[in-house]
Amino acid sequence: MSPAQRHPTMADVAERAGVSPSTVSRTLRGLPTVSPQVRARVEQAAAELNFAVSRQAASLVTGKTGVVAVLVPTLNSWFMGSALSSLGPLLRAAGRELNVYVIPDMAERTAFFERLPARRNADALLVFGFDLTDEETARLDDLGMPVIYVSQHAEGRPSVYVDDVAGALKATRHLLNLGHRRIAFAPTTGATGFSFSSRERLLGYRQALAEAGIPVDDELVVTMTADDTRNLVTGIGQLLSLREPPTALFAEQDELAVAVIHTLRQAGIQVPDRMSVIGFDDHQVAQWFDLSTVAQSPSDMGRLAGELALQLIDDTTADHTRHIILPTQLIPRATTAPRAAPQHDDETAQTPP
Repeated sequence: MSPAQRHPTMADVAERAGVSPSTVSRTLRGLPTVSPQVRARVEQAAAELNFAVSRQAASLVTGKTGVVAVLVPTLNSWFMGSALSSLGPLLRAAGRELNVYVIPDMAERTAFFERLPARRNADALLVFGFDLTDEETARLDDLGMPVIYVSQHAEGRPSVYVDDVAGALKATRHLLNLGHRRIAFAPTTGATGFSFSSRERLLGYRQALAEAGIPVDDELVVTMTADDTRNLVTGIGQLLSLREPPTALFAEQDELAVAVIHTLRQAGIQVPDRMSVIGFDDHQVAQWFDLSTVAQSPSDMGRLAGELALQLIDDTTADHTRHIILPTQLIPRATTAPRAAPQHDDETAQTPP
């Protein structure tokens, strides 16, 4: 049986290139002890024979698996899909593979941190959006590999995240500049793992009100869920039943903002005539619904997190406490408008008979 009829070996490549098997091994592992001329011959012979060094074999020599692991709370989200869609091609272009661990509930989370499978199967770990306990963080610190925190700030550890506080400031200021003074904020529930962003956006909302000299009214902060109709209707009803209901609402995510708009219109409350609504993300639905929003780019976040992981893998002297903070942009559309003058203002403005 000829080499072409079976899986080629390193000896086959050596024979075709006219070198020893050890030279082939050094060449294909990228070691610098091979001359350019010999390297070219070996690489040509390997290509002609469709020969590739197995990742497992290479890892025995280099100590690297060629794999970057990702720990995520869910794959069923626009944010996660966008981030991974840019991370995957980046790693493939660098000759590395992507291994995704999904831990949507506490049972799987406990099992992951007990076993820590990434310890043996990856060169770096990207952690997306989890609120980790001190014990869990310490476990990851002991992995012996770079651990990059994505969509969250991790003190003293590499992190890549959007400036949620600044984004929420922009959204709330936009509503304030339109004349709104009763502005509600709707954080989400059920968005597993992203409470860091939720806390930061609430902080930005409160900072904008403080700048405008408006006291924070906790009754205007109502948690809602986009995919739970009863919860959504109840939350909006809670706001509308206040003695002074809001004239504007800042929803923590675009999907929630769209659900709020649908619910308001079903109740006969027109957006933005009686209630302005703004979201956060610039999700595709924001464009479809002409939704005012604050844009972030999870694809940029995934790409930058991947680049940082590769840098930390390849350069042991790189800064392992680096934070990459991405900006946001206000996108004004049709769901926000100047506050309508209250009816009693019109009545008092009339000249008495």
